[in-house]
Amino acid sequence: MTKDSKSQDSKEQSKEQNIKIPEEIKEKLKEIKTKLDSFTDKILKEYKKNIIGISLLPPPPKKEGSKEDEFHVFILAHEEDIKKIFDVRDNLIKEIDKIALDTDKRLKPQVMMVDELKEACFDAKYDLIQLIANSAILYDSTDMLVALKVAEIHKSMVIKKFEKYIVSYVAAGSLFRGEKSNDIDIYIVVDDTDVKKMSRFELRDKLRNIIIDMSFDAVDIVGTKKQFHPQIYILTDFWESIKDANPVIFTFLRDGVPLYDRGTFMPWKLLLKMGRIRPSSEAIDMQMDIGEKLLDRAKKKLLGIAADDIYYSVLNPSQAVLMLYGVSPPTPKETVKLFEELMVRKEKLIEVKYVRILEKAVKTFKDIEHGNLKEITGKEIDLLIKDADDYLHRIQKVFDEIERRREKETIAETYEASLNIIKECLNFEKIKFTDTTLEKNFDDYIKKNKLPQFLSQTFKYLKKAKKDYDLKKLTKAEAEKVKKESRTMTRVLIEFIQRKKAFSLFRSKLRFKHADITGELYLFDKVIFILEDIKEKTPSILKANINENYSITKTEKSTKEDLDDYVSKNLDSNKILTLKEDLFNSLKKIYGKDIEIILD
Repeated sequence: MTKDSKSQDSKEQSKEQNIKIPEEIKEKLKEIKTKLDSFTDKILKEYKKNIIGISLLPPPPKKEGSKEDEFHVFILAHEEDIKKIFDVRDNLIKEIDKIALDTDKRLKPQVMMVDELKEACFDAKYDLIQLIANSAILYDSTDMLVALKVAEIHKSMVIKKFEKYIVSYVAAGSLFRGEKSNDIDIYIVVDDTDVKKMSRFELRDKLRNIIIDMSFDAVDIVGTKKQFHPQIYILTDFWESIKDANPVIFTFLRDGVPLYDRGTFMPWKLLLKMGRIRPSSEAIDMQMDIGEKLLDRAKKKLLGIAADDIYYSVLNPSQAVLMLYGVSPPTPKETVKLFEELMVRKEKLIEVKYVRILEKAVKTFKDIEHGNLKEITGKEIDLLIKDADDYLHRIQKVFDEIERRREKETIAETYEASLNIIKECLNFEKIKFTDTTLEKNFDDYIKKNKLPQFLSQTFKYLKKAKKDYDLKKLTKAEAEKVKKESRTMTRVLIEFIQRKKAFSLFRSKLRFKHADITGELYLFDKVIFILEDIKEKTPSILKANINENYSITKTEKSTKEDLDDYVSKNLDSNKILTLKEDLFNSLKKIYGKDIEIILD
C-alpha cells in the first residue's frame, strides 16, 4: 500500500469517527433548527461576553419509556476573574435553563466553564472532549470548539497508529485560555526508551513526518483554515529538558492541558506545581550563558536575511526579466552583467542606479558566503530592504513593459517555454519522462515537493489552449489568460528550482584549515574545485579531477569565472559531501599534515 493510499484510509477512518448525523436525525434537526437559532440568539443577547461556544451534542440513548426526543446543547463559558467563576456558572445555568424552557422543552442545556473542562482533562476524563469534538457547532467565538475537533481527530489518528509509543498528547495553554487564535498548538511526547532498531533521532524524525501528515488530514476533515502545529518530543529529550530547566518545557508543563496521558505529563505537572522541580546549578549557568548565544544567533539571522531573503528578492525577479526577454537562466554574476547590458544600455528600460542595487545585493551575498562579511547591523539591513523595495517596484514596470512588447508572442512559444522549465525541474531530480508521461510526472513532482496545486492545473490548461490554438479555436481573451497564468507558473518553478539548486550546492561544500589559512571546496561527480584562501579578496582556485573514492588525481589552476560557469551548468551533478579517507589524504599531500576539516 502506498503512502498516499494509507493517508486516504486514515482520512476515511477519521471521517467515520467524526460522527455523521443519520438522515432521520437530519429531518428532526430541520424541524428544530429555528428553535436552536432562537435559543442561541437569546443566550448571546444576554451573556455574549461570557459565552465562548455553543454546540449541539450527539443524541444520547433514549431513556426507557421516553417517547420525546431530547436535544442536548453544550454551552462553553469563560470568566476571567477566578473569584467569580462559580457564581457566573451557577447564574448561567439558572438563566439558560429558563431560556431553554421558554424556547422548547426538548432543549437540554449543559453549561460548563473552561476551567471545568481543563480539570476534566487533568482527571483523564477524555470522553468529554470526544463528545464535544463530535458535536455540531452553533457558535464559536474563539474557534475553540473547532480546535478541539481538529485535535481530537488528529489524536485518534496518532494513537491508533502509534499507541505503543505515544505517552502524552497535550494541548498548548492558549487553546484553553479562551483567546482568538489562528493557530492550534499541540505537543506530543514519544517514548523512545525501548527502541533498538534505529536511533532515537531517527525515530523522532520518522514519527514527526507521519504525524505532521496526519495533521493536514485532520484539518482537511474538519474543513478549517486554521494552522495546526504538532510539536514532537522524544521522552529522553523531554526528561533532559526538565533537568536543564528548559523554559519552553516549563511553560509547556505549567500551561498544557492533556487530551491523552499515560502517566507521564500529569505527574511532572503536579511536581512543578508543588515546587519540587528545581533547575540544577548547571542549568542556571546555561540559562545565564544563553544570552550571548542568542545574541550571536540574532546576528547570524541578520546575516541570513541579507544572504538569502534580500539577495533572492532582487536576484530572482531580475533573472525572470531576463528570461522573459529571451535570455537563458543566467548565473548571479551573469545576471548583473546582462541586466546592465540589455536593460540599461540596449533597451534603456531602467536606470543604472538600480543595477547598482542588484550588484550590491549579489556582492553582500558573496562576502557573507566567503566569510569576508561576518557581521551586519540592523541599520544596514534596513537600507538593503529599502533599496530592494525600490528595486522591486521599478523592475515590475520593466517586466510590464517587456510583456507589452511581447504581446504578439504566440501560445506555441508560451507552451514551449513552460515545457522547458518543467523539463528542467524533472531533469534536475533525474526523473525520466516521455511526451506521454510528462503530465503525470509533473503532477508527481508537484506532490512530492508540496508545490501549489495550481501549477498542475495551469499546465493542463496550457496544453488544452495549445491544442485549441493549433485548431484556430482559441479566443484572444483565452490566450491572454493562459499566457498570464503560464508566466506565474514559470516564476514559481524558477524560484523553486533555484533555491533547490542553491541548497544542493551548499550540501556539497566543505571548509578546511591549515596554518592560519581557511579554504573551501565544492564536490561534483568527477571534478572538485578548491578555493585556497577564502579570506582573500580574489582567492586562488584549483580545479581537480577525482575518482570514485574522491581521491584527487589531477589538479590545474582555475578561475572564479570557470567555477561559476561550471556550477551553473552542473549543479545537478553535485554530491552530498562525505569526508572519505582518500580525499583527506589528497588534501594532506597538497596542503600538509596540519590540515583540519571545519564542521559547521
